[in-house]
Amino acid sequence: MTVIDHSPRTSWTPRLRRRLEIVTTGGMQGVLDVGAELRACGCPVSDFVADVRDGVVYSSVTCTVSLAETERDAFEQRMTAVPAVISVAPC
Repeated sequence: MTVIDHSPRTSWTPRLRRRLEIVTTGGMQGVLDVGAELRACGCPVSDFVADVRDGVVYSSVTCTVSLAETERDAFEQRMTAVPAVISVAPC
């Protein structure tokens, strides 16, 4: 079988699933801000778990995001630009 593409790719970059923990402030609103930014960036997210507790200053989002190696640093910078985000780290 032959596949003809109107705009052939000059290079192909594999995407790897990366499990990340994103620490936030602002309670549920901070978690929702992270979710909105994940949706806006367009990277596939295969799972999303939020841990928000009453009386605790920080919340966390654990998610698995498919990223190419070249997208990793830009993704981290984009997420830390969200005012509620404290840190983004692999877990």
